[in-house]
Amino acid sequence: MHKLTATIITLNEASRIARCIESVQFADEVVVVDSGSTDDTCRIAQEMGCRVITQEWLGYGGQKQFAVDLASSDWVLCVDADEVVTSELAASIKQVMQRPDAEAYSFPRRNYFLGEPLRYGEGYPDRSLRLFNRKKAGWTQDLVHEAVRCEGRIQKLEGDLNHFSEETISQYLAKQNKYTQIQAEDMFRRGKKVGLGKILVSPIIRFFKFYILRRGFLDGMPGFVHIVIGCMNSFMKYVKLYELSSKNRD
Repeated sequence: MHKLTATIITLNEASRIARCIESVQFADEVVVVDSGSTDDTCRIAQEMGCRVITQEWLGYGGQKQFAVDLASSDWVLCVDADEVVTSELAASIKQVMQRPDAEAYSFPRRNYFLGEPLRYGEGYPDRSLRLFNRKKAGWTQDLVHEAVRCEGRIQKLEGDLNHFSEETISQYLAKQNKYTQIQAEDMFRRGKKVGLGKILVSPIIRFFKFYILRRGFLDGMPGFVHIVIGCMNSFMKYVKLYELSSKNRD
């Protein structure tokens, strides 16, 4: 059996961290990297047997890679504080750790929204690559929407990673506003340009792809609200990029 380290990055996650840690207790080690919580996040993690390290915020990709680098084993499972590994996924991970036949593994992530699990659209299967050999894979340094890049074989696992992305709509919208601002600033730094066509067409394409083609309409009201906010995000990140470009011209 290969040793496994689970990593979690946190900031004021006292209301959710215990459930997340409990779901990864099958790992040989749980490393929590906290970026300055003022609630009981660190205390809860320590009491549950985690190794807790404080690190100033490095961006999403940088913070997650920092946690990976602290692992005492080569195999790493990366989860967020608002995610829960289901028993089916845990069984799949334990089985594959007996004799890995790839350098990384992906599995479906099931998003919960307005209290309901999403089954279609953007909400599922939302396949995520989170289990990997750190000698062959690692996190990109993106400030937001970071991803794991792997030099080797990637296989698929059965079982869901449940994602509880919001506690209230207001909190969810505040988070999306933060993400779109980071995305816009990152695109601006990389010299990206945007025009009226992109601003108009991007949300329409996103709606058609996820709500119609991938049948997001079958998720009822939660599915509709989820995709509308997603389309708004597409609109807002390009509008914010346009604003930054306009100010630079002035």
